[in-house]
Amino acid sequence: MDLPGCASVRRANGSLTRLRETEFNSSSNLDDTTLLLLLEEWSLTPPGTNTKMFLISPVVCLVAGVLIIPTILFVIFSRFKIRQETRYMLLGNALLSDLIYLLFYTLSAALNAAHLHLPKEACVLLLFLLAVAYCGGLFTAVAIVLDTYIAVLFPLRYIVILPPSRTKKILVLLWMCSGAFPGIFFLVLGTTHSFVPCVLEMCSVPVILILTLNRTDAVKLCFWLSTTVIILCLSVIFCCYAILYFKTKHSGIWESICSRASVTFVMHNTVLFFYFFPLLALFVESFLCVNVFVRLQRGILVSLTVCNVLMILPKVLFPFLYGLRYREISASLKSIVRRKQLGLVSPAPPPS
Repeated sequence: MDLPGCASVRRANGSLTRLRETEFNSSSNLDDTTLLLLLEEWSLTPPGTNTKMFLISPVVCLVAGVLIIPTILFVIFSRFKIRQETRYMLLGNALLSDLIYLLFYTLSAALNAAHLHLPKEACVLLLFLLAVAYCGGLFTAVAIVLDTYIAVLFPLRYIVILPPSRTKKILVLLWMCSGAFPGIFFLVLGTTHSFVPCVLEMCSVPVILILTLNRTDAVKLCFWLSTTVIILCLSVIFCCYAILYFKTKHSGIWESICSRASVTFVMHNTVLFFYFFPLLALFVESFLCVNVFVRLQRGILVSLTVCNVLMILPKVLFPFLYGLRYREISASLKSIVRRKQLGLVSPAPPPS
């Protein structure tokens, strides 16, 4: 079935307005052409919603991230002792992935708010880089949990299990998986012609996700495989933390709710919750929207909220709740600030 392009959607605005008034507020099944026209028309003229409001969160988070993430990365990579430790290399990799995601997603949101259209190839590249950066953050989060698990349960063998040379290979493997996983998904989309030119010009992640999930069975298979991978990552994290708790509950580190172990555990789980829950919520909401269990207009607005707010928040919370918890990093940052203050308050030269 040939898909209508942007020109045909614009010519059909009058009829689509009537369609929107009836179909957006109904729960009856829609055929593919009607669903496509409705979603494309919504992407061109979103009804009753100022989409520029959704740009506030990405911009604020980008500003906060640009202020703190490069500083922590500088501390990690400028000190030989710090950058030789596995936990700091993993932390730096996660922060780098988050910074890349913030930059590209804010760029995408700004283009959408300004109604600037990208060429199809540029949009596909932007979406691919976003997927790689997000997968890099997810996989690195799992690696951080596994690193904590090994460090706590096997302290004497930790340096043998995860020496710096092996950690660097793990980082390369993480980036290869982060590129291969979305690469397969994009390859399926390309070979099944599931990319819709009109929506690709808008380059909106929520709208594209809903449209692609309404396409072929191969795309739906990739969707369920992606969901399975996310659930497996969550299962690994849950199992590691559960084992850590039961192995260490008699050691006394959990007696006080304000102990360092308890606070660190709560912060880690808060960050991981913000990492994984929005993605699962977006998948579930998009699946329900495609199957017309929820109204399409409300579904796309929920997708925009999840993508522009909930999926952005952990990128800026991670360096504050996680990175600054490390004593070496916080001490190095304090020394840098102290040196700058001493430089600003330098003594005046003696009178001649």
